[in-house]
Amino acid sequence: MEIDGIISAIVIGIVIGVLGRLVVPGRQRIGVLWTIIVGIIAALIGSAIATAFGVADTKGVDWVEWLIQIGLAAFGVAALDRVKARR
Repeated sequence: MEIDGIISAIVIGIVIGVLGRLVVPGRQRIGVLWTIIVGIIAALIGSAIATAFGVADTKGVDWVEWLIQIGLAAFGVAALDRVKARR
């Protein structure tokens, strides 16, 4: 992965993290930095899953890949919120 790929993964991860946080109902007890980290991880894993299923590179917008990434981010935000709530 080249530097432009890493930078774009971070930017997309920020967007994915915020969208994932918006999908989870209620108030989350995690900070913005954790949201961004979860978003970056969800974007990278979501891209790998989309590539494995052959839906990563389509003509136009890759809606399926975005949905996978947002779903993973929402799951990650909810899971991290539960861990923080137990403390």
